[in-house]
Amino acid sequence: MTTVREASFELLRAHGLTTVFGNPGSTELPFLAGFPDDFRYVLGLQEAVVVGMADGYAQATGRPALVNLHTAPGVGNAMGAIFNAHQNKAPLVITAGQQVRPMMSMEALLTNPDPVVLPRPFVKWSYEPPRPQDVPAALARAYHLAQLPPLGPVFVSVPMDDWSAEADEVSARQVTGRATTGRAAPDPAALKDLARRLAGASNPVLVAGPDVDAGGDHRGWTAAVALAERCRLPVWAPPASGSGRVGFPEDHPHFQGLLPPALGPAAQTLEAYDLVLVAGAPVFTYYPYIPGPVLPEGTSLVLVTNDPQEAARAPAGDAIVADVALTLEALLAHAETPDRPPPEARPAPELPPESSPIAAAAAMAALGDVLPAAGIVVNESPSNMIAFRNQVRLSRPSSYFTAAGGGLGFGLPAGVGMQLGQPERPVVAVIGDGSLQYAVAGLWSAVAYDVPLTVLVLRNEEYAILKWFAEFEGEMGAPGLDVRGLDSVAIATGYGMRARRVDGVDELRQSLAEAIASDGPELVEVTVAPGMSL
Repeated sequence: MTTVREASFELLRAHGLTTVFGNPGSTELPFLAGFPDDFRYVLGLQEAVVVGMADGYAQATGRPALVNLHTAPGVGNAMGAIFNAHQNKAPLVITAGQQVRPMMSMEALLTNPDPVVLPRPFVKWSYEPPRPQDVPAALARAYHLAQLPPLGPVFVSVPMDDWSAEADEVSARQVTGRATTGRAAPDPAALKDLARRLAGASNPVLVAGPDVDAGGDHRGWTAAVALAERCRLPVWAPPASGSGRVGFPEDHPHFQGLLPPALGPAAQTLEAYDLVLVAGAPVFTYYPYIPGPVLPEGTSLVLVTNDPQEAARAPAGDAIVADVALTLEALLAHAETPDRPPPEARPAPELPPESSPIAAAAAMAALGDVLPAAGIVVNESPSNMIAFRNQVRLSRPSSYFTAAGGGLGFGLPAGVGMQLGQPERPVVAVIGDGSLQYAVAGLWSAVAYDVPLTVLVLRNEEYAILKWFAEFEGEMGAPGLDVRGLDSVAIATGYGMRARRVDGVDELRQSLAEAIASDGPELVEVTVAPGMSL
């Protein structure tokens, strides 16, 4: 007899889902007992850490990652991280245990009474199979949905007694052998119209978003660079508040910087252009609210996205729903070099003046000095995100990640997952001392699995971004904006991680270089001046 568990592991094996990120509970033990030797289990000490690691791993590898959570309490703990995965378009297959079927109707301890509702609306699909024999098919459907565009997390609840039930071997074999692909080419008529509009524009601009960098083949990145060079397009990144990845090399002479994250200032920035081509980004992710039009008068916009929701909710402009890379490549085939000079390169970053404690921008510059060309940065220091993008000019695809939805608790576990998924590339997680606490247990996972992650903690003992918002919005006097006494070095040491505290740019630069070159996880903490840093 083939059990549901055996058939399910065979399906997972066939689709390469052999790394399981989890935090086990009693309802998960029937799935985990006798764990196969060719599978790897990565333990997180709290469910937000589990999902965050899987998020980073899936984005680093470009493939779906498998998550195994405890029933309702575990899924509840993970919801903030599931929100981040949804905004990041990370393809996660999230499973959770459930009470045995004979006790579900009486809502015995650990029953999730409505499992398909709990993770919504931040999953593409949520399901609990009606029969044990339907579990392999549900997992297959989850896998296919997760990796079809727009990518994202899905959820399957499995009662714990289903795993030992007899499988429907024919059905399980049929769903195991299926494959799905989902790269949609643009509508030819829409593409020709876009090419015509691009050729006829007097001063067009490209906004290259995170989905340009999606996919492990880097075709979108290559096509965006080629299109910008051939059409002599200035290139902007979408607002940092809603962009989890970099879609264009930021050391390229055509790159102009980041669009402001508010209506009025963004429209002012786009006033010089008569056509805005947005590739692989929402139009646009704003915060805070500064009134103004989406587009200046006389400017038109075309969005290229593989996400129908992004296309439908865009507040202005036309949209083409298709694979971003394929569309850029097809557009490049129609593109001509216009009779206008290339855009002027933006100035080199200015180093901040010396101070004690150092400015966060100086810390970012020090990181940029020692970051290897192949390095990956995961950023969760909200008050210093602009400073990082100004000081560190990333030039390779899949080199920068942050939580596109702005939820905290992503950076540290995602850094662990990134390093597991890209062991040949050094990963640095840049995290504020307050942000670190949201998923601090990720330090344990880095140590337990000997993940050579470098964690740079910027210590300012405050929620600087909130103080900035309070001042900007005229809402002063809010409590809870100071976080004194957080000793990240002591915390990391308690988890068994090598850690040090430094002062000054030179010491920081040397310590980061040593940590990045080491073969184990290390944490470096530096005190930076309070307040927002640009």
